[in-house]
Amino acid sequence: MFMKHHLNQQVPFMSFEAFKQQLQHLPLPDKNAEYQARKHNGELTKPAGSLGKLESLVFWYASWRGHTEPARLLPQILIFAGNHGVAQHGVSAYPSEVTAQMVTNFNAGGAAINQLAIVAQADLDVIPLSLSEPTADITKGAAMTEDECIAAIAAGWLAVDPDAELVIVGEMGIGNTTSAAAICLALYGGEAKDWVGIGTGIEIDQLQSKQAIVDSAVNKNGPFNEHQGLEILSVLGGRELAAMAGAIVRSRILRIPVILDGFVCCAAAACLQSVTPDSLTHTVAGHVSAEKSHYTLLKNMNKPPILDLGLRLGEGSGAAVAVHILSCALACHSGMATFDQAGVTKE
Repeated sequence: MFMKHHLNQQVPFMSFEAFKQQLQHLPLPDKNAEYQARKHNGELTKPAGSLGKLESLVFWYASWRGHTEPARLLPQILIFAGNHGVAQHGVSAYPSEVTAQMVTNFNAGGAAINQLAIVAQADLDVIPLSLSEPTADITKGAAMTEDECIAAIAAGWLAVDPDAELVIVGEMGIGNTTSAAAICLALYGGEAKDWVGIGTGIEIDQLQSKQAIVDSAVNKNGPFNEHQGLEILSVLGGRELAAMAGAIVRSRILRIPVILDGFVCCAAAACLQSVTPDSLTHTVAGHVSAEKSHYTLLKNMNKPPILDLGLRLGEGSGAAVAVHILSCALACHSGMATFDQAGVTKE
């Protein structure tokens, strides 16, 4: 388990404008570390490029950590939980009470993400965010005020452990695919039906109602422009989405690579990208989920997924599975012999 000394830190922002300043001064990838990784890769006993995406993952990881041989990958999985006022419209197959019940399940070790964290040897932190106070109903107005959104962003910022070698951000929140769909509609346009999926497994009549609710929410709170990501996050999102955004930016400040999870997580990340286009270069998409609009979102974000397993659970589950692909990539890069070491003729 990581030391929790980071929870005593203070955040360097108290407003959207101050947070945007953080986004304008983000560290850049270490091009020399990437070059050294590419150079070493060219000396390994394999045809050039033969490990495909495993090689590109190594170069990406090296550019942020400055090395490719972590003593242990030390992933930190962060699950942020929040409740949504829009859930009262029956947009989910489950009632809002399930959010808190699942937090209890996470803490007891009984959820899927607990098992995946064990296999990945990851530290798992669950952060509930004012579950007794759902965000406001987005069909009637803004989900959060600026102060409420900043407080949630700060919670995510403070949750990141500086000792982590890798961060995974995930969520739990009944109704949050509705918020994510509304965010995508506001950011990228189209129609509500382009972005609304079945979420937890709703029926066709609920799906049509959910589409109408998303359309209503965007019309009520708009109009928006493509660079208003923080404002969109505030008025259409939820506390757990804002916290994921805060954790993603804090990880960038600390030069910690991030694996993004599913549709909701990526919608939160897209809000950052709309403000600062290169704000997500330290992230990769762990998977594309079965939520139909996740593929479209990843395409808009220019984030090709590592895996496609038909998952739609959330909780950071897809990203946690993708950790093993990164581990395999780093193991090959660090453990393989070079041509000289193995006495193999290169050309």
